[in-house]
Amino acid sequence: MRIVTIALAAALAPLWAQEIKLPANLEKLAAKAEDTVDITLDGTMLRLAGRFLSDKDGGEATAKKLLAGLQSITVRSFQFARDGEYSMTDVDEVRAQVKAAPWSRIVGVTSKRDGDNVDVYLKDGGNGQLGGILLICAEPRELTIVSIVGNLDPAQLADLGGQFGIPRLDVDVTAIGRKGAK
Repeated sequence: MRIVTIALAAALAPLWAQEIKLPANLEKLAAKAEDTVDITLDGTMLRLAGRFLSDKDGGEATAKKLLAGLQSITVRSFQFARDGEYSMTDVDEVRAQVKAAPWSRIVGVTSKRDGDNVDVYLKDGGNGQLGGILLICAEPRELTIVSIVGNLDPAQLADLGGQFGIPRLDVDVTAIGRKGAK
């Protein structure tokens, strides 16, 4: 999962996205998996969740503001007992939705040694706003797809970490986007 954190950190750029349709073949993987995560939150549910957050607590107030701009969060994660329980064709339908313009793949990580593959796709919404992100993390025994749709400032993306099945990011967002930042 460390590679997922790196990929999400690289995704902190001003871009915009649309709803991703998860194909039915992904749902069939749950029967093969030892562990599954299935989270689907639409805008109504996200705003309802935001009502339980305090305006007085700094972290909760930030999360509440962030949730107000989101349309959906979808997480599908499958962990398998053995390698080969799923194939890359199981995620090809998802990738096909983001292969053409206006989508851009901003991160592509492939490890021949570990068999890990991570892709991050974004779509520019203009005005320095992030409208969504699609993350596909395919490991030999684990497949995770995260789709976040809605308006948010790229600096807010780190605030989603640890919420709704999204990995926590340990990122200095002030350094993201600065040319030559170390």
